Amino acid sequence: MYLGIDLGTSGVKLLLMDDAQQTLATADAPLHVQQPQPLWCEQHPADWWSAVTHAAAQLREQQPQAWSRVRAIGLSGQMHGAVLLDAQGQVLRPAVLWNDGRSAAQCAHLESAEPRLRQITGNRAMPGLTAPKLLWLREHEPEIFARTARVLLPKDWLRWQLTGEAVSEMSDASGTLWLDVARRRWDASLLAACGLDVSHMPRLVEGSEISAPLSPAQAKAWGWSHPVLVAGGAGDNAASAIGVGALAVGQGFVSLGTSGVIFRVTERFEPAPEQAVHAFAHALPQRWHQMSVMLSAASALGWLARLSGTPEARLSDLAASLPLSRRMRSPLFLPYLQGERTPHNNPLLTANLSGLQAGHELADLAYAVMEGVCLGLLDGWQAMRQTGPSAQSLALVGGGARSDVWAQCLSSALQCPLHRIPHAPVAAALGAARLAMMADQGCSDLPSASEGMVQTFQPDAAETSTLLARHARFKALFGQLHGAGEALQKPEA
Repeated sequence: MYLGIDLGTSGVKLLLMDDAQQTLATADAPLHVQQPQPLWCEQHPADWWSAVTHAAAQLREQQPQAWSRVRAIGLSGQMHGAVLLDAQGQVLRPAVLWNDGRSAAQCAHLESAEPRLRQITGNRAMPGLTAPKLLWLREHEPEIFARTARVLLPKDWLRWQLTGEAVSEMSDASGTLWLDVARRRWDASLLAACGLDVSHMPRLVEGSEISAPLSPAQAKAWGWSHPVLVAGGAGDNAASAIGVGALAVGQGFVSLGTSGVIFRVTERFEPAPEQAVHAFAHALPQRWHQMSVMLSAASALGWLARLSGTPEARLSDLAASLPLSRRMRSPLFLPYLQGERTPHNNPLLTANLSGLQAGHELADLAYAVMEGVCLGLLDGWQAMRQTGPSAQSLALVGGGARSDVWAQCLSSALQCPLHRIPHAPVAAALGAARLAMMADQGCSDLPSASEGMVQTFQPDAAETSTLLARHARFKALFGQLHGAGEALQKPEA
């Protein structure tokens, strides 16, 4: 048996898988993001561990016999977060998360201090990535920075709890702006630009390799008397790719999770920083990927659900009830609730609902939000298409993948077939479990699995025509409003 642990932003998911790659059970536990100031997003690592232990207890109760036969653990996690440890391994402050936007000024400083940054990392300096966060902390919390002995990514802090060893892997490390992504190793000059050196970094392994054994104390706590290995694992998106079988060049997926992602496997390191497209190492040796990222996807519908007091599933049903003719008259939604990455790379962008009228109802707002996410992903898709051929089809993952109307809208917007697969909402945890199996069996590729598609969504010509017209208005609205939104985010003079 193999255990996959996925540390997300809104919750932790655990998955038990057998050696035929069949999912036996899943469990989850919620997490909450603290926003103590505008643009700030933080979580306490202790809350991650509490959620993992809670979900593990659920799995152990659901499947006691399967749980007792776990041989290896794989880790997946939200990328780019910064966990600072002192010399004794204690957490110094709450973790700064991927969707934290406070470090825009530090991004400019980093690009100026190290002109080769984009060439080495394949990425522009963005507030969501890890390195600018450390520059901000060095400037604004110098005492904390001075005490920092180790910087870990979120899932790698879980590994620290599980094994007592500081280890990361290539896919997650690619999002720090400290990795030479082509050579798959830490870059001393980039670390020095942030006041760090290699001693602050965990050692690196491939995602399908063994990273460390589970500590005897933790094995005992979880009821195991036999040795258990912990695989390198992957950042959440690379883990999702393993979960959906996106391994070969040109394969990929689109994720409607807290954030929105389009992921495409490449045979080599193919940077495209001018389009704000990420180029990262994949979770398997000698493979890379490109990725466009929007910061608010399924979380945008969650935002509307909280404001309206209406469950997200009900909002999806309301949106589905709108005929195409009415959708054309719905408000337009710019989905920048937490700024944006691809293609704008601007943490100060703000969301906007435009065109509201007295006759609009909650169904119109639900559709507008879901459509706005699709149009934002279309922006990223178009940016990726400037760098290479598009995928012929994409898997569909993430919590938003449960919604048929959202999946159909996205397929029509991207003009690309989307395949919803089994366990799409837990693809990252499944990928982590598969990486655990690879590490245990000493292989660097995914054994064949028999999982098929649940449903395929094909582009609808009439819906595509409507969405492209709406996208033109969406882009025009962005051009008119983005400066005003930035002004509202800046402190008063």
